[in-house]
Amino acid sequence: MSHLPVMLEEALAQLAVKRHGIYLDCTFGRGGHSRALMQRLDAKGRLLAIDRDREAVESSAAQELLRDGRFRLFHGCFSELTAIVEQEGLAGQIDGVLLDLGVSSPQLDNPDRGFSFMKDGPLDMRMNSSIGPSAADWIATVSEKELVRVLFEYGEERHARRIAKAIVARRQESPIKTTRQLAELIAEASPSTERHKHSATRAFQAIRIEINHELDELQAVLRQAVQVLKPGGRLVVISFHSLEDRIVKRFIRRESGSKYDPGKLPIRESEIEKGALKKIGASIKAGAQEIGQNPRARSAVMRTAERV
Repeated sequence: MSHLPVMLEEALAQLAVKRHGIYLDCTFGRGGHSRALMQRLDAKGRLLAIDRDREAVESSAAQELLRDGRFRLFHGCFSELTAIVEQEGLAGQIDGVLLDLGVSSPQLDNPDRGFSFMKDGPLDMRMNSSIGPSAADWIATVSEKELVRVLFEYGEERHARRIAKAIVARRQESPIKTTRQLAELIAEASPSTERHKHSATRAFQAIRIEINHELDELQAVLRQAVQVLKPGGRLVVISFHSLEDRIVKRFIRRESGSKYDPGKLPIRESEIEKGALKKIGASIKAGAQEIGQNPRARSAVMRTAERV
């Protein structure tokens, strides 16, 4: 399956692309959004892109775009955003930041990456396979209590305790090294299943989030995006599960409007700390036609804010 950028036209519209603007695609993937952004820019426009996945940075899509002098691609994490922008001398000059969160289709489709339970492969799950422990390494050493926490908090898995107990018991017999081993173990431990959803869906999501520190990275990139945007610049985020969307929604709400310090009441107007963002419209979801063409878009939620 080829990678289809989710809500492409909606993202471009929410970014309010200026032909001479400077934009940042924090999740290059296979370049779907980046390619469309480049087509909207004139000779003075620029696009910076980031991806923590080495395969994405070395892909044919990346090499094709890199032939254009207006485009720059960096191998790095969300939390490196400010450093990359400052390195380019563009702090406070960015017209738009785009975040398309989650796992890309090429990552899911490659069994060697270990993201999917649909195909058997090594239990890896790392976005950057050269850094940190793999999912197999983590599962081999994590305490049962911590495993329950991760499954429940990051996967919203209601059978977290049963699954964690089964994993700890199984690893004492033999290491859990493949996606199939883990998926079958989770299915056996789950007393019930959700309609149209594999028993391992939530657990795989939770472990992937933990291995890649995804929520910490999201928190970091949201803060840094505000710092690099110019006044009037847009932040557009596409989330794929409730934990991500909740973080984005709360961040935009917190950074919008005025911030009062109750300890200083009554206060003057000049003493009120203003928020750095303003919310732009309501959340957006993919239309029925796009969902029919790309089922991955079904769970996508887009939120937009503007730097003030």
